[in-house]
Amino acid sequence: MRKPPYKLMLLGAAAIWGGSFVVLKGALDAVPPSWLLGMRFVLAGMVMTVLFARRVRLHFDFRHLVAGLGLGITGGLAYLIQNIGLTDTTPGHNAFLTATYCVMVPFLHWVAARTRPGIANVVAALLALGGVGVLSLEGGAFALSWGDWLTLIAAFWYAVQIEVMVAVAPGRDVLVCTVLEFFVMGAVCLGYGTFFEPFPPVVVFASGDFLFQMGYLVLLASCVCIFIQNIGQAHVPPAQASLLMSLESVFGVAFSVLIYGEPLTPQLALGFAMVFGAVVISELFSPASE
Repeated sequence: MRKPPYKLMLLGAAAIWGGSFVVLKGALDAVPPSWLLGMRFVLAGMVMTVLFARRVRLHFDFRHLVAGLGLGITGGLAYLIQNIGLTDTTPGHNAFLTATYCVMVPFLHWVAARTRPGIANVVAALLALGGVGVLSLEGGAFALSWGDWLTLIAAFWYAVQIEVMVAVAPGRDVLVCTVLEFFVMGAVCLGYGTFFEPFPPVVVFASGDFLFQMGYLVLLASCVCIFIQNIGQAHVPPAQASLLMSLESVFGVAFSVLIYGEPLTPQLALGFAMVFGAVVISELFSPASE
C-alpha cells in the first residue's frame, strides 16, 4: 500500500491558505472583519465538533478548556487585527507581512524560555526588516499604510500564539484544543463586533458570492487545512513541514497578482523575496526546527 503524500497535502493546505487572502479581501468588501471572522470560526468549530464529537467528549476537561482559551484569545486577536489591516492593504502585502511571525518566534521564545536565538535567527530578522523596508519605500520615503502596520502587529500575535501552543500542547489532544480555539476565536471577534462594528446587512447572507466565500473560509481554509496540518505535521519532519506551510505567503502573493490584480513591480518582488528568504532561513536553520 502506497504511503499518503503528506508533503503534497501540506503544500495543498498552503495553497488554500494563500488563496484565502484574496477570498477574505472580497468578503471584507461586504462584511466587517469582526463579524466575518466570528461567523467563520464559530461555524468551523461547529463543523469540527460534529465530525469529531466522540473525541471532543472523551478529552473535554478543564485543562483542555484552559488551553483552548489561551490559543483562542491570542489567535482571535491575531486574526482580527490582520483582517482589519487587510481592509487597507493588498492581499499580497498582507500575506508576506503576516509571514514575518516565523522570524519573531525565536525572539519571543528567548523571552519565554531564556533560549538565545542563533546566528541564523538574527540574519533572518535583519533580512525580514530589510524586506519590509523595501516594501515600504514609496518615492524614496518610508511609507507603510496603517493596514501594513496592523498586519505586522497581527504577526506578533501569531508568534505569541505559537509560544502559547508550545506551553499548553504537551499532554493534551491538539485537535480538541483546536476545536475549543475556534469557538474562543469566534467569541473574541463577535465580542469586538458587537461593540465596535455595525452588523452587516441581512441581504449579504443571501449573496452567492458571500456564501462561496464563507464556504471556502469555513470548510477549506479552517476545517480541511487544520485537519491536513495535524496529519502532515505528524509524518513530516518539523523543518520541512514549517517550510511547506510558510509557502502560504508565496501563494498569497501569486493569487493577489493573478486574481486581485496587484501589480508586481521589481521593488515589490525584491521585498517579497527578502521576506520569504528570511522565513526560509528561520525555518531551516533555527535550532527549534532541527
